[in-house]
Amino acid sequence: MKRRLAPLVIIGAAGLFLSSVQGQKKVQTDWPTFGNDPGGQRYAPLAQINAGNVTRLVRAWTYHMKPANAEAPNAETGPPARGPRRRSNPESQAVPLVVDGVMYLTTAYRRVVALEPETGKCVWEYALKSGSPATRGLEYWAGDAQSKPPIGPRLFFGTSNGELIALDAKTGQPETDFGAGGVVDMKVGVMNGYDQIPYGLSSPPIMYKSLVITGAHTQESPMLGSSGDVRAWDARTGQLVWTFHTVPRPGEAGHETWEGDSWKNRSGVNVWSMMTVDVARGLVFLPLGSPTYDYYGGDRKGANLYGDALVALDANTGKMKWHFQTVHHDLWDYDLCTPPTLFDATVKGRKIPAVAVMTKMGLLFILDRRDGKPIYGVEERPIPKTDVPGEASWPTQPFPLKPAPLARNSFKREELADLTPEHRKYCEALFDRDGGMRNEGPYTHYTTMPSVVFPGTLGGGNWNPMSFDPKLGYLFINTQDLGGIGQMKKNPEGGRTPWSRTSPLGPVGRFWNPDTRWPCQQPPWGRLVAVNVNTGEIVWQAVLGITEGLPEDKQKTGRPNLGGSLATASGLVFIGATDDSRFRAFDARTGKELWVTKIDAGAHSAPITYIGKGGKQYVVITATGGGFIADPSSADTVIAFALP
Repeated sequence: MKRRLAPLVIIGAAGLFLSSVQGQKKVQTDWPTFGNDPGGQRYAPLAQINAGNVTRLVRAWTYHMKPANAEAPNAETGPPARGPRRRSNPESQAVPLVVDGVMYLTTAYRRVVALEPETGKCVWEYALKSGSPATRGLEYWAGDAQSKPPIGPRLFFGTSNGELIALDAKTGQPETDFGAGGVVDMKVGVMNGYDQIPYGLSSPPIMYKSLVITGAHTQESPMLGSSGDVRAWDARTGQLVWTFHTVPRPGEAGHETWEGDSWKNRSGVNVWSMMTVDVARGLVFLPLGSPTYDYYGGDRKGANLYGDALVALDANTGKMKWHFQTVHHDLWDYDLCTPPTLFDATVKGRKIPAVAVMTKMGLLFILDRRDGKPIYGVEERPIPKTDVPGEASWPTQPFPLKPAPLARNSFKREELADLTPEHRKYCEALFDRDGGMRNEGPYTHYTTMPSVVFPGTLGGGNWNPMSFDPKLGYLFINTQDLGGIGQMKKNPEGGRTPWSRTSPLGPVGRFWNPDTRWPCQQPPWGRLVAVNVNTGEIVWQAVLGITEGLPEDKQKTGRPNLGGSLATASGLVFIGATDDSRFRAFDARTGKELWVTKIDAGAHSAPITYIGKGGKQYVVITATGGGFIADPSSADTVIAFALP
């Protein structure tokens, strides 16, 4: 197969398709942006690897990110693990891009690299002078051939120390006409006088036309600090084009949801994961995180827009078109962080342009992307009330009528795991400690009494990108049932926060044995779920992952997981994500596990697929272990699979 079958047609800024001279679209063979298309479907119209031959996949090549003189690890990593954890490599969640015969990748070793996608051989590398590149990847722009002089393809990525960098995609050298020598200082205009607080990007920006749209990685606490504003920059010059204030200021819509001056210098309310774009309608979709501090909001009474909201902006101007808040006055760190996925749903014969967003609460909201109205209905339901002095918890929260929750959201003592006597004994002691933990169903608060909360801080869902099969109308979502434990403790006067969350297992305790990392409730602990977007119903659920330390007949428990999936035209769903160091393929129609292979470490990223120069289909995954689920496995690998 020749590499250039025909000229490139550009859909928006990132959707690259090979087309014939007659103008008919051919199959997309590259992977040009994080979600493959600007709307984030993570669907590849490739079928060389299928259900009949997927078991024949073999490792085609392995790229080791760690250079001989490795520098300090990436700054965007998880907290120290509780229990044993020995790691020799920093973790990475990077999703590579493949465009026009080259693979591009950020590494956890302060580098951006270009590789041959058929061999993994390095073409060029760019070493950062300071900071680390965004841990989840970068963005590609095809350039502007009409500009004088013409501008060639560029790569854009953010760093842990607040820089936005543009590189020449062909050479890896900084584009000196962008910002100052290829660098824009993103801290300007958002630090609010708190210049020593960390600020950066942990995920790739997204392109719309010639705009580079960026989110932000802000602090978890204290309450005040840098703004989480979303901004757009000119891809040619680095000039700021527009800013959307994620915490509305006086005179802006939503400002009334912040009592008094609680909006001022408020941090959080940021897009730390991935945005998506409706190119045809000129909309960019923002999944926004919670306000700081995550677990106490007595100093920010009100619903707190646009915290935990999906916001649609005019991508040309940054003006808000609509918003949908998934959590009012968040006290659980239930960031909205899954990339919104765009698709058309056919409901009772009527085609509706839709957007779906998965939440840490295990709830999937499917909305009309033109106006944000729920397609299958949403109702506000009463939730428990907190007893923390000075707090004013919101009395209700939104629940979609369909689909049903995709993750556990309640717990009773009789649901403790009973897999081994030792594990049962540990979990009973943990649950019964200090008079016993309480759970009052969905949205149980961390209060002055010990609580076990489902889902915990990690979800449910997390940043895990979903994938979508347009032929089936199925949306594929991986979830985990990992509870949180803790209670609120009053701090001395003058502390970082009046109250803070604590637990016997640290500030952010998980409901598990940290030594074995086995959750304390009955399995399954991790699942892959298919939802039919045309009906709102769950089609199938598959157990995702195994626990090797258990007796063989009890190992199929599912595992904690972070990372996403990939759907292909051959009816396969590929996913790593689990902490059992495996890569899997499922039947998209039935959920049957068709193929599994052991890999170097946990793959807490999302796979991609593409056609190489020789006409062969490859599937690639980054696998380094680590992350917020404290996976102790360790590697520095990017792994490609193909048929023999």
